[in-house]
Amino acid sequence: MPKKPQDLRSARWFAPDDLRSMGHRSRAMQMGWTDEDWQGKPIIAIINTWSDLSPCHHHLRDRADWVKRGILQAGGTPAELPVHDFAEQFLKPTSMLYRNMGAMEVEETLRSHPVDGVVLMGGCDKSTPALVMGAVSMGLPFLFLPAGAMIRGNYAGQKLGSGTDVWKYWDERRAGKIGKDEWDGVQGGIARSYGTCMTMGTASTMMSIAEGFGLTLPGASSIPAPDAAHKRMSAACGRRIVDMVWEDLTPDKIITEQSTRNAVTVAMATGCSTNAIIHLIAMARRAGVPLGLDDIDAIGRTTPVIANIRPSGSEYLMEDFFYAGGLPALMAELGDKLDLSVTTVTGHSLADDLKGAKNHNTDVIRPLSNPVYSEGSLAVLRGNLAPDGAVIKPAAMDAKFQTHRGPAIVADSYDALKQIINDEDYPMTPDSVLVLRNAGPKGGPGMPEWGMIPMPKALLKQGHRDMVRLSDARMSGTSFGACILHVAPEAFIGGPLALLQTGDMIDLDVPNRRLNMDVSDAELAKRRAAWTQPKQRYERGFGWMFAQHIEQADKGCDFDFLRTEFGAAVPEPEIN
Repeated sequence: MPKKPQDLRSARWFAPDDLRSMGHRSRAMQMGWTDEDWQGKPIIAIINTWSDLSPCHHHLRDRADWVKRGILQAGGTPAELPVHDFAEQFLKPTSMLYRNMGAMEVEETLRSHPVDGVVLMGGCDKSTPALVMGAVSMGLPFLFLPAGAMIRGNYAGQKLGSGTDVWKYWDERRAGKIGKDEWDGVQGGIARSYGTCMTMGTASTMMSIAEGFGLTLPGASSIPAPDAAHKRMSAACGRRIVDMVWEDLTPDKIITEQSTRNAVTVAMATGCSTNAIIHLIAMARRAGVPLGLDDIDAIGRTTPVIANIRPSGSEYLMEDFFYAGGLPALMAELGDKLDLSVTTVTGHSLADDLKGAKNHNTDVIRPLSNPVYSEGSLAVLRGNLAPDGAVIKPAAMDAKFQTHRGPAIVADSYDALKQIINDEDYPMTPDSVLVLRNAGPKGGPGMPEWGMIPMPKALLKQGHRDMVRLSDARMSGTSFGACILHVAPEAFIGGPLALLQTGDMIDLDVPNRRLNMDVSDAELAKRRAAWTQPKQRYERGFGWMFAQHIEQADKGCDFDFLRTEFGAAVPEPEIN
């Protein structure tokens, strides 16, 4: 049944004829509001991640006005509430350190204010999972407005892709193939508008996943940030959330086991970022869906990559993807690999949402019969080096490394790693496996994106551009190469990676999902007895709290006390 005005959550603040509600009304009037703003109308929160230091979200200050326009058109009252900006480029040591903090901020901001529904505005890497996780835990009707990708990069007539081409040109500069002038030209041409990375990095991946869950209006995840259609979509989000409040369309009716499988399938088909695995698990578990690594790997084995977008693809970028039909066209190509009966934020089934979706370029969005890669973007590895799992991106690596055996070169810190990779005469071969450890959730802390280990100069000068690299860190979704990531348990807490030594042979078998070190159990036991845990980096503040409560990568890196099953649901605040 449709919700009635007296059932609105905000009515608890404004409707009663008592002392406290009189205070709420008088203070609202202090801001210029009148009875017409709160009587019988839903108050809609606009959670905005704009800031002066967030290039990906630099346009969201303007887009909030378009969302407000839509809310007013539909008979609601908008209330913009700022939260953490999640600026991937500037937050150090890593924005992942702040994902869960941001989710807590969203949840508590919504709980503590007189709001009935929410439009979440974000897109840069960790913002999407943080916003969704917080809103899911709160449970109000919400939809997600993706920030959208920036326009294509360009230098000297060459199309540039965010991140992906930075890594490529950096290797060429370190190899002495290009000079400072060309490097500066790439710097000035690779980011030419506001919006997120325009490769299928973590930002585009997570925006696509949000649509795969059914949390955006159809096609919202693919619209380039500067396109006028993005303003129209912003207003449409404002109109739709008002109706969602009256319909009481809450996230538990949208994020289900079926829609979660859809989101994973979409991720695999897009050639998604490796970071998707961590965020998918965390988002699903907040909604009570017990998603695990093996579930994701199983879906990946039967879902080919059909988005020909860098870095898994060779040519196209997100702007091209939008022109080809965007995510609705890709989902239509997936057909019965998706559960089309699920309900989305439109209030309709996914089948209804995809009516009219067309693929306008079958090289950008491939049919299932002609995929970019025959399996999904990611693979989950296990073995005595990663008993709880590790992740690799076969779709974006040299295929010759899918089965590989080589000696480890181990660095205990990034500073030690830099000494290795910058030494032109460091003794190594193309078969060597370069290892970075103590960079995981607790060791980083925050699991920084150090896993895309730059190619060593010793191999670059020989003409090599890929090698097997391994770490308990993450890597940017715009990155590529034979990088094994998210090794769990991490080295910092005594996972097997902590026991690896330089010279130990590592066996990688992607087709059979195996990752092992050729070291006997007796030798490992001897090494464990001698191992001591490194000193924790933070001794107070948020960093200390993070290290005490962060879970491992295979569990989604959520805080243990934020798990749905940790305790009873948080009640509505008392108003006295």
